[in-house]
Order: sequence, then structure tokens, then C-alpha cells
Amino acid sequence: MSFQALGLPPLLVKGVRAVGYTDPTPIQLRAIPLILDGHDVVGAAQTGSGKTAAFVLPILAGLLDRPRALRALILVPTRELAAQVETNARDYARFTKLNVGVVFGGVAIGPQERMLRVEGVDLLVATPGRLLDLHGRQSVAFEDIECLVLDEADRMVDMGFAPDLMRILRMLPDERQTLMFSATMPPALNKVADYALVDPVRIDLAPPSRPAAGITQAVYPVPRHLKTDLLHRILSGGPIGSMICFTRTKHGADRLGRQLLKRGHAAAALHGNRTQSQREKALRDLKRGRVTVLVATDIASRGIDVDDITHVVNFDVPHSPEDYVHRIGRTGRMNATGDAFTFMAPEEKKDMAAIERFLGVALPRVQLPDFDYTRRTDPGAAEDREPRRERERGHGGSRGHSSDRSSGGPGGSGRPSLAPGAASPVEHGRRPKPGRGRKRM
Repeated sequence: MSFQALGLPPLLVKGVRAVGYTDPTPIQLRAIPLILDGHDVVGAAQTGSGKTAAFVLPILAGLLDRPRALRALILVPTRELAAQVETNARDYARFTKLNVGVVFGGVAIGPQERMLRVEGVDLLVATPGRLLDLHGRQSVAFEDIECLVLDEADRMVDMGFAPDLMRILRMLPDERQTLMFSATMPPALNKVADYALVDPVRIDLAPPSRPAAGITQAVYPVPRHLKTDLLHRILSGGPIGSMICFTRTKHGADRLGRQLLKRGHAAAALHGNRTQSQREKALRDLKRGRVTVLVATDIASRGIDVDDITHVVNFDVPHSPEDYVHRIGRTGRMNATGDAFTFMAPEEKKDMAAIERFLGVALPRVQLPDFDYTRRTDPGAAEDREPRRERERGHGGSRGHSSDRSSGGPGGSGRPSLAPGAASPVEHGRRPKPGRGRKRM
């Protein structure tokens, strides 16, 4: 079935074709007709399945030939995802006269106020914190809102945005269409969903225990102090393409980025403490091939929209199985293939076991031939060691959700061999604990 057969106006179909889409994905086939008919929808679909177009296209269709006013609002958890959704919406609407805007924290608020007050927008993509700031400054009004989207709603709740979401929901008109889309739908969303939606139609195309079929997963048992050496060996062993490497903490991302640069790898860090320009540059460099390895924290995982990511490495095992699914979802997008490697230190076995129970499968253990897993830590690397306080903080003040190809993987003097056992014991630090603070975006 074509996009036109779904009932989309010709100008939007032209925009879809201009960005290279030919046939609708399953989530688009299911969601677009329902949204066009005015239903509230709860949609769960795997990362990279095309769910952004599934809700943006019918929303744009409903805004055509209407007087300019803020009629549609899309709430997202992170700056990166906000920028990604806004870019997609602009691309789809390129042949229309619709205005699409985006607001998020970390940048000056003045230009955003001028956009809303002077230029006006038909559709606004926003993070909750900045939207409330703008509303408090009387720069944005909600009385004309006809459609609300909560994108990655589980991530917003997990980041502590539930009170902000409820505040925004109470400000919106009762008569509106509400759509909720996410890669997973955990129980914590029930309260928000019950308040926000009326008789929603549920679309579930993303069993959370099933990452994309094209992702080959493997676990590398390795002492914590040898993880950087192991990553270096993998990067040096053959063509990688592009890689996203996830750490638990912001300091850990910076530290690993520095170590990779010292070893000659083109690397950049992406996390909440980076300025917006730094975050945009890191993603731009990854897309253009100037950076091979992007070292990121979970807070950025769902906003990383880069095609052809060949490898995802969980440098630290995530605390949450949902985090694992979102992290590895950065590869294997839109039916592509990719490899997802997880470096598991002895003290991370419990977290890995929880992930495997969630997935319902035991992941293969892999070892690189001729890699010395018994070597003691290098005293010369002490200055780069992650401070104990940062390790204890776990996620560095934010809790987040976040996601490559042939079995095994590249590296060293040969292909990895499957090994049933784990690596040698290593000195144990205190287990990281996820932070409890809320980060306003």
C-alpha cells in the first residue's frame, strides 16, 4: 500500500517521497489511518521502525489549510530527539506553508520566544521543562491545541518528568486528540495514560523483549580495568564503520573519549553536560564520518538518529533491561543489520542476568584470541580512573533509557571465539547506583 492510499494529502506524499520513503512501515500502516480518523492512540514500536512519521504525517494533514495557530504539540524527553523530530516534520512539510518549531533547554530562550510570539507555528516540538518556562513567561499559549503527542513517554517518566507532564496536561484543552508513542510501554505510564487519553486504540508492534531481528548480540566478559584495552583491540582489528559506545556516567564518557583519542581513534563524547553546540557537532561529525566512535550516556540514546551505525558497545552494562533494548536499538534500524557488544565485568553479572531474563535468551559469551584477560591494571592510567564518587552516582544524576551485525565481531589477531566462562576476577568497586535527580531539558 502507498502513502497516498493511506489518505494523506498529495503535498505530504510529495514530501515523503522527497526524503526517500517509498512504502509505509507496519507502524505507519496501522497508525496513520487511525490518527486521521481522530482516534486517541497508544503505539509501541521498535526504535527505527518509522514511528515518527506515523504520527507526524497525519498531524500535518490535519493542519493544512487552517489559520496559523499552535494547534499541535509534540513532547519529547531530550534535546537531541526534539531536534530530530522537528527536522523530520520540516522535511515532510517542505511543500506546504506549515510552520514547524522546536524549543528545548540548553540554549538561549530569547530566539524561541520571538519564534512563538512573532513568527508563529502550527506544530511545536518541545521538551517539558523548556515548554513550562516559556509558558511561565507568557510566550506560548495552549488554548488552540487540538493534538498532543507524548513521544518516548516512558523515557520522560523515567527521567522524572511525570509531574511536568501532568502540569502540562492540566493546561491543555479537554477536547483534543492525544497520541502516545514509545518503544516500550511500562506500567509506570498507566497513570499518565489514564489521565491523558480517552478510549485509545492500542498498537503494539514492539514486544520489549525482542530487539530488531538484524542485531547480533554478544557479551564480552572482561575485568573492568581492561575494558578500554578490549575496545581498542576491537577498533584496531578491522573496519568498524561507525560505533556508539554507551557509558553509565558523564565523567565515564569524557574519560573514555580522551583515552580513545590518545590511542589514535576518532572519538567524541555526548552527554547532558555538553553544550548544545557541542552535542550538535558530535552528532554531525558522526554522520559525516569525521568521528568513528561516539561515546554517549543513556540520556542521549533516543535522540541519536544516525543511519548506518554498524556497532553499539555497552561499555558499562546498563542497570535496566529497557535501557539495554534502547541502547542497542541505535543499530539495526529500518531492517538494517548491526552488532551489539556488551562488556561485562564480574561485578556486572547480576545486571546482565536480569537483561537476559528480560530478553528470554542467553546471549553468547565471546573472547578475543590472544587478548590477555589476566593482566593487572596499568598504574600509568590512574589519572584517568573514574572517581569513586562518580561511580557511586551511577548515571550521574539522571536515569535514562537508551541501543550491530555478524556474530562475534572484529578484533585482534582473529575472530572472537565463543567461551562459556567469564573473565578473571578483578578488584571490585562499589556498585553504581542510578541517580535520583531530575534533569530539566
